[in-house]
Amino acid sequence: MTIALARKSLDLITPYKPGKPIEELKRELGLKEVIKLASNENALGPSPKALKAIQKTLRDLNRYPDSDAHLLKKKLASRLGVKESMVIAGNGSDEIILLALRAFVEGGEEVVVANPTFLIYEIASRVAGAKVIEVPLKNFRYDLPRMREAVSARTKMVFIANPDNPTGTYVTRGEVEAFLKDLPKEVIVFFDEAYFEFVQEKEYPDTRKYLSKHSVIITRSFSKAYGLAGVRIGYGISNPEIIDYLNRVREPFNVNSLAQAAALAALEDRTHLERTRRLVREGKNYLYRHFDELGLRYIPSQTNFILVNVGDGKPLYEKLLKFGVIVRDMGAWKLDAFIRVTIGKSDENKRLIRVLKKIL
Repeated sequence: MTIALARKSLDLITPYKPGKPIEELKRELGLKEVIKLASNENALGPSPKALKAIQKTLRDLNRYPDSDAHLLKKKLASRLGVKESMVIAGNGSDEIILLALRAFVEGGEEVVVANPTFLIYEIASRVAGAKVIEVPLKNFRYDLPRMREAVSARTKMVFIANPDNPTGTYVTRGEVEAFLKDLPKEVIVFFDEAYFEFVQEKEYPDTRKYLSKHSVIITRSFSKAYGLAGVRIGYGISNPEIIDYLNRVREPFNVNSLAQAAALAALEDRTHLERTRRLVREGKNYLYRHFDELGLRYIPSQTNFILVNVGDGKPLYEKLLKFGVIVRDMGAWKLDAFIRVTIGKSDENKRLIRVLKKIL
């Protein structure tokens, strides 16, 4: 039933449904051992330094956090080679998507997105009252030439996930520069780089170079490579004017003190980050090899997950659940033939393959 008081734009929205939690599956099926390869989390968990920082911060939970996340922004600005006024911290990088739409997009203005891509772009844009222009992927990659053609006089924002979720593909430096050429400054290009730390390709663009000449927002996350999904923290980079407007619509104390302390400590633990990258590289190669043996087609990925064509994703997803293996059903993206598999620890990857062999 439609509630008369609700905004009409909400009738167009299907709520985002995250990957099934481990405890929920244990409870539903009475399983004792469950592995989750569904939500692109870091299989190694957080840095020990981050955990120690959280523990130290617990005694101060009666105090509000630093509303401006000053120490974290200072550290990030130094690492990124930008001014502190060009950095904003968010409750996950997802929050910065919401802030950007809240700050810059009027009802009825257009937002250009790929289809399929990260679902929050469309959901948040519709909540903001924007008209969403969808451009199909081409060979599972962003079709930036067609997205450029879709930009009109009413376009206010373009979202580019690089690398993309759920495909794991990326757009190159040359493709991005061709897209940005002669793009009106009134159009904000939002580069979502949540999986930035996993990319190995030389042609991957350094989007910081575009900050001075274009209206660009770049977001990155501590949820993936840094293993801090549970405390929700990410950050954005842009020119000081855009950051100022984002701060005007940001809630005070949006990033909790545990998250700030953990992120600061995680940035200092390069060893843990390299362990994570190595685990993903090795796990990816292992899964590629066995998917090939099973005759399963997949999309080569620049992330910590792989999109796999299994012919009919939903039934296989449900069968895997019965064996205590959670992957991502891709029905919400209308990729019904696929599942998405997060790269886990070696024993988790091996268990997935054993179960797939049983089922297939």
